[in-house]
Formats: sequence, structure tokens, C-alpha cells
Amino acid sequence: MATDFGWTRRGVLGGAAALAGTAAAGRIARAAACSRVVVGTWGGDYQRLLTANIEKPLTDPQGLETVHDVGTSSARKTKLLAGRASRRGAMDIACLSDLDTYEMNEAGVLAPIDLARVPSHANLIKPLVRPFAIAHIYSAKVIVYNPTKIPAAPQSFNDLWDPKYKGRVGLVDGHYAQNIESAALVNGGSMSNYEPGKAKLLELKTLVEPKVYPSNEALAAALKSEEVWITLMFKARGFMWKKAGIPVECATPKEGATPYISDMAVVKNAENLDCAWRYMEAMLRPEAQVGFADRMGYLPTVTNAKLPPDLEKEIGFSEAEIAAFNLPDYGYVAKNAAPLLEWWNKSFKG
Repeated sequence: MATDFGWTRRGVLGGAAALAGTAAAGRIARAAACSRVVVGTWGGDYQRLLTANIEKPLTDPQGLETVHDVGTSSARKTKLLAGRASRRGAMDIACLSDLDTYEMNEAGVLAPIDLARVPSHANLIKPLVRPFAIAHIYSAKVIVYNPTKIPAAPQSFNDLWDPKYKGRVGLVDGHYAQNIESAALVNGGSMSNYEPGKAKLLELKTLVEPKVYPSNEALAAALKSEEVWITLMFKARGFMWKKAGIPVECATPKEGATPYISDMAVVKNAENLDCAWRYMEAMLRPEAQVGFADRMGYLPTVTNAKLPPDLEKEIGFSEAEIAAFNLPDYGYVAKNAAPLLEWWNKSFKG
């Protein structure tokens, strides 16, 4: 039945649909016409390398201005969560670790990957492909050791339990989950079950009296002074330490290395959506990827980015080692992070 104004229910719905379509078209037009992208990231070398390897050579010539929203991972996650109900997000792209992007995806703040806009996604190394973010650079956890004190390269995580290394094993406090994980892998556990690692770490405490350091930098100082001979660390960090004159080499354990992935993800309510996907495509270009390797020791995530052979030997992994990666169970780690930390503090360090 028509109202006094001649509107019918169908007419109202049709008008609403038309308005919604107009609004959607407007959003698409604004996105397509965007000329800047806001990238939430860390400062320091990472930010400088984004500028040198992605922005100046690839996105600046497209007329795409990049604004860096610099802060810690925790601050970035807080900002993403606080703005998820807003029409326009505070950033277009978030740079985070793989565990953090998993968490943000579970919270519903990340956009699905638009494969049509990121054709270079097809070149990603297969174990690094995940549905919630795009891997930018990566390394993996290995054994880092002093070759003057340990001439034969370690073969297993279990080598850290050798009593001859009493007082010479170092661990980083903040890597508690990775330390428990490694212990679990040599004691019947898995990437979805760290519980066996607890008993194994208590055994380590008795056998070799490991030293626990508050930071990577403190552990590096201990390696440099030869207070510590052997540790667990990401290969990229070991490479950087070696470049800095610290006497270390890296060995991939027979249990397999665990990758650490530095991700980029597009925010669901990104204001500059089209520009965000253009930036993501540029990020995966081989010429953009290789610049991070020599400076930071992190590897390209795409198969068509080739490193110089000597650099590849220092920081890379063979095809067999990549195939044997221990891929994180993100749901398990996220669910158990707090109880694992409590156990580490009370039972292992206490």
C-alpha cells in the first residue's frame, strides 16, 4: 500500500539498495584514486629498508606516498583492536610477526588476501603461505655456537644437554616459548604439544645450569666474551652477530628449524585499500626482497628472489631443510602462551 508520499516497501528497499550501491561505488572510486598508504611498522633498520628497497624504487615512481606509523608490535595491535569498529582504520598495512597476525586475524581486523591484486603471491615459498597475512621476510630457529669451543657442529637440539657444556649454555628470557618448544621436540612432544619440554628443560637446568639473559643483546655480549658457547637463536640473528665480530656459526638441528616470519597484512577497514594491495605486490618483488638479506640476515619469501651464493650459504636453508621446517601451530601457541610463561617463570627460572 502506498503512503501519502507514494512510497512502497519495494521502492524503499530499491532506493536503499541504490544508495548502498552508490556508497560502495564511492568507496571503490576513492580506493582506486588513492595516492598514499599508511604502513604500521617498526622503526630503525626495518623502516629504512622499507624505504630503500620498496618505496623509493617501486612505489614512489607510481606516485604512491608512504606514511610510516612507527611503534612497537604491542602498540600496533592495540591500535588495530581499538579501531576495528571505525569506518576508516588508522593504518592500511600492519607489519607484525606471524603469531601476531594470526591473533589479529582471529580478532577480525585483517582483510582476506586479494590474490588478483597480488600476483607475486604465487611465488611464495609454500611452507610460508598462510591465509591471514603475506610473508615478507623470514628466518628460522637454529643452534648458534662458538666454533673455537665446539669444533664439530651440533647436530641436535639435544646437544645443549651435554654435561660438557655446563655453565656455557645461554637462553633468552623472552624466547621462553621457543625454548620450551625445542625441548619438547627432543622429548616426544610436537608443535601442538609443548608439555614434554617442561621435564626436559628441568633436566637441562640440573645438567648444565644454563644462564638466562634478559635480551638478545645481553646474550650477544655473553657470546662475545665466550661466557656462553651455545644457544638457540634465529639464524638471521646469528648472521648479524657474526658480522659484528662475535665468534659464532649456525647449525640446523636434525629435528628441523622453526621459521619466524615477519608478515604484512592489509587491514580490513583500510582507507587506502587499492594502494595497500599495490604496496603488498611491490613488497614481494624480488628486487625489493633481496635488499633485506645482507643488512638484516632475513631471507626472501619468494622463490624468484636470488641471493649471491656466499650470502645464501650464510643465511639460507636447503630445499630439504625448508621441507622439514617445524611449522608453528598458531592456535596452540596463542592459547598456551600465558601458562607457558607462568611455568617458565615459576618452575624453570624459580
